[in-house]
Amino acid sequence: MGDESPDGELASASLVDLAVARLSREILGGGSDPGERLIEEQLTRRFGISRAPLREALRLLAQQGLVEHVPRRGVRVATLSDRDVRELYEVRDVLERYAVHTAFSGARPDLSGVVTALEAMRAAAVRGDRLDVADAHRRFHCSVVALAGNGQLSATHGSVLLKIQLYMALNLRREADSHGGESGVHRHENVLAALKGGDPEQVIAALESHGAQTYIP
Repeated sequence: MGDESPDGELASASLVDLAVARLSREILGGGSDPGERLIEEQLTRRFGISRAPLREALRLLAQQGLVEHVPRRGVRVATLSDRDVRELYEVRDVLERYAVHTAFSGARPDLSGVVTALEAMRAAAVRGDRLDVADAHRRFHCSVVALAGNGQLSATHGSVLLKIQLYMALNLRREADSHGGESGVHRHENVLAALKGGDPEQVIAALESHGAQTYIP
């Protein structure tokens, strides 16, 4: 009996997960732009679900910074001001520079997490899967910061990435459209090469060069 009651809950949860996955893929994969309105009636028809799981999915996506609820206007893809985007990128860069200096202040750090994220990015770029590219890109930066071994630093850095993940994905999308899908991979390969070299100043220089691709409204 204990397994019967949760069935409906699991089915409902799976619909929420489905909606979250579909919307995340559309938003981060380039199907929607910042500020674009999301109409519930259209989404329920396209996904074949009721409003209850859709609204729960939208609530979760709002927590992730991908959508926002606008009073009397419904839900739209999240948007930030140009100043907010610039400032968040600046904070990200400061945290990553600190993480690099900390990581190389003692024994040589284990780069396996960074390597794995880059391999995932490269494979996703070959497939042309923009959502997976964006996810691997985020994991690459998180892995670099994780080298410092500071949980609070990683949590703070992660919260910043959460706010600008849509804009990072948009950067990668525009770069791929202009220069090909491998361009972003090559920039991150340069960062990994510098990490392997073990000179924190070279790593920071590579990150700064890598960061030159900034969001253009």
